[in-house]
Amino acid sequence: MRKQLGVSIALLAGTLTSAPVSALTVDPFYAGVYSAASVGSVPGLPTPYGGLAFLDSDTIVIGGSANTASGRIYQIDVVRDADSHITGFSGSASAFRGGTIGEYNDGGVVFGPGGVLFTSRWPVNGLGQTKPGSIDEDKIIDLTGVTASSNSAIGFVPSGFAGAGSVKLVSWSGGQWYDAALAPDGSGTYVLLGVTQVDVDPVAPGTQNVPGGPEGFVFISDSNALFDVDSMLIAEYSAGSIGAYELDADGNPLVNTRRSFITGLSGAEGAAIDPVTGDFLFSTFGGANQIVVVKGFLPPEPPTPGVPEPASLALLGLGLAALAVARRRRPAA
Repeated sequence: MRKQLGVSIALLAGTLTSAPVSALTVDPFYAGVYSAASVGSVPGLPTPYGGLAFLDSDTIVIGGSANTASGRIYQIDVVRDADSHITGFSGSASAFRGGTIGEYNDGGVVFGPGGVLFTSRWPVNGLGQTKPGSIDEDKIIDLTGVTASSNSAIGFVPSGFAGAGSVKLVSWSGGQWYDAALAPDGSGTYVLLGVTQVDVDPVAPGTQNVPGGPEGFVFISDSNALFDVDSMLIAEYSAGSIGAYELDADGNPLVNTRRSFITGLSGAEGAAIDPVTGDFLFSTFGGANQIVVVKGFLPPEPPTPGVPEPASLALLGLGLAALAVARRRRPAA
């Protein structure tokens, strides 16, 4: 359990301290538009922190005791200011649905098609799936032999982006990046199809890894200032930073376009977009185990009446595409 061990050693040596807000630095290229500040730790959430996602506009789910067998997903309400930006938390974190969801949770905690909660499992290299209303994982996909090192995060390309509907996976610490598809398994959960490692550096073919020890990631539209093309922000745990990457035609990050977005962090981990304000939130594994809010992004556009949500829209074609994808790529159970 390398990440946990690293934190334990640092604590014993007295070298791991809270990354003060003053050490958290938005890169000068972005600093005129975007600002970042910690809103503190989540009351009652066991450390270290894993990934996070929004259950609804006023509630987040977040991993606690990350990377351990006693890991769980918790939920807590957020507090917003007059401009709707998150400034803190209400009450104390409680087990999500009162259950035992979230063993070995890592940076990937995200809701996907059908309202299923997908949780990356590190270091056991798995992917958990929890259906709406369930109090424990309904399905765990073993990615041993499918991905080169343990899965750390998962994401779904939103509608409006190239590669919309596809599944993206990344591993820690190697940074191997994968493309895949989903298909319903008939039980309310899903199978992964065609898990394929992607070369994310076209300038140096064969360099297939995302740097910095990647964890959670989010997609950023080109409508946001200083993002001239659709992009991605990746929590770089090992590097203590957030990296900004332009996307290729399939929704994958291009390593040769990387630019530092935030530096001076300790253990950047989960990543999520506030559905109300468009703010970027990330958690830290260690580094005082806190939540940082980054302002300056545009609020999400409201869904068009009568148009399916991105996850549902993506699945419309997956049933038909599943067999074709399976023929092209190696399937995962």
